[in-house]
Amino acid sequence: MVNLIIYIILVAGMWKMFEKAGIDGWKAIIPIYNIYLETVYIAKKEWWYVILYLIPIVNIFAIIKLHLEIAKNFRVSSPLAFSLGLTLLPFIFYPILGFSEYKFINSNLIEK
Repeated sequence: MVNLIIYIILVAGMWKMFEKAGIDGWKAIIPIYNIYLETVYIAKKEWWYVILYLIPIVNIFAIIKLHLEIAKNFRVSSPLAFSLGLTLLPFIFYPILGFSEYKFINSNLIEK
């Protein structure tokens, strides 16, 4: 029962985070597809980063890197600490990202 509650909290946070990024929130429920969307559209990395999730040991560093990019794209004041939080305590940090005032900055639309 506790696992179900944690999962619901995690999905709710991801749902809101996806909506902030302009992605339909229901896509957070689909297991591998949500990782793909996080990688390509929110972290702005290449699709093959998803493959790194499947390689033991490497996946730890890949996930931290992707979470770091997500934190940067949401303009979190301390992206490294937030990245570690997303990695180690996702059921706390995804809702923080989704339900707080953080706004997704689409870096592809910013003109230099």
